[in-house]
Amino acid sequence: MDILMHFIDVMLHVDKYLNAIAADYGMWTYAILFAIVFCETGFVVTPFLPGDSLLFAAGALSAGGVLDPHVIVGLLITAAFIGDNVNYWIGRRVGPAVFEHDNIRFFKKEHLLKAHAFYEKHGGKTIILARFVPIIRTFAPFVAGIARMTYPTFQAYNIVGAVIWVVLFVYSGYFFGNLPFIKRNFSAVILAIIVISVLPGVIEYLRHKKAAAAAGK
Repeated sequence: MDILMHFIDVMLHVDKYLNAIAADYGMWTYAILFAIVFCETGFVVTPFLPGDSLLFAAGALSAGGVLDPHVIVGLLITAAFIGDNVNYWIGRRVGPAVFEHDNIRFFKKEHLLKAHAFYEKHGGKTIILARFVPIIRTFAPFVAGIARMTYPTFQAYNIVGAVIWVVLFVYSGYFFGNLPFIKRNFSAVILAIIVISVLPGVIEYLRHKKAAAAAGK
């Protein structure tokens, strides 16, 4: 319970933690941000890491002159791009065997199945759309690898998705994160970003439940 509460606190006050990191580690903050984004997109065992909120907070922090927003954007696009590539090849190499096991250590198979259903519905566009959906963002390239999406096609969607995702959230944080109203209500803004991010998944889940109930009747 303490771990869960701490995680929620980090998610809702990512700006404060990022400020502390920047104060303690200086230029190493760039490497830390790179590592977080890379891990969140590159490994199916780390879907819990912050994504959208972290990008927004990094942009807001850079508006205060602590970090360079353009360096952040370049680094995090690279991190997101490489992360998806790693995840794709992991899925392509070992992914098929994962579906054969009901109990999988370190991550929930239901997340994998949801990402697979998302992929089946949206096809290649999933790699772009998933950037804006927590958990699906982590599992989508893994599923693309399992499905053996043509690699050049995957790369095209991957780079477009990485650029749009990082540019949108970092520069939104940079231009709006330090407005007086946003600063006074930063936690509420972060919560809103998280809610908006997970909303498509919740809607899809409710639709699935409704369809299953109708089929049962």
